[in-house]
Amino acid sequence: MAVNKVSKQLILKKGKQKFIFRYKSGSEDKLLDVLVEQARSGRTDFDWFDAAVLSFKLTQSLIGQADELIGDKVKVKQ
Repeated sequence: MAVNKVSKQLILKKGKQKFIFRYKSGSEDKLLDVLVEQARSGRTDFDWFDAAVLSFKLTQSLIGQADELIGDKVKVKQ
């Protein structure tokens, strides 16, 4: 049975530049790998601070999703 994964994105505006990272739900680990590679490569102005900011935003998003799931399960049990 195939699961339809939702497309998501993280966006970072830095001066005149905009960094857009698109990913599927469930592949957040791969996104973190890409953020590290971008910061490490030096090919762009995307640096370690930027990677930390986006990884924090990703974590906050995942925490929000977990809270929603927990809230839904609590409502069902009541």
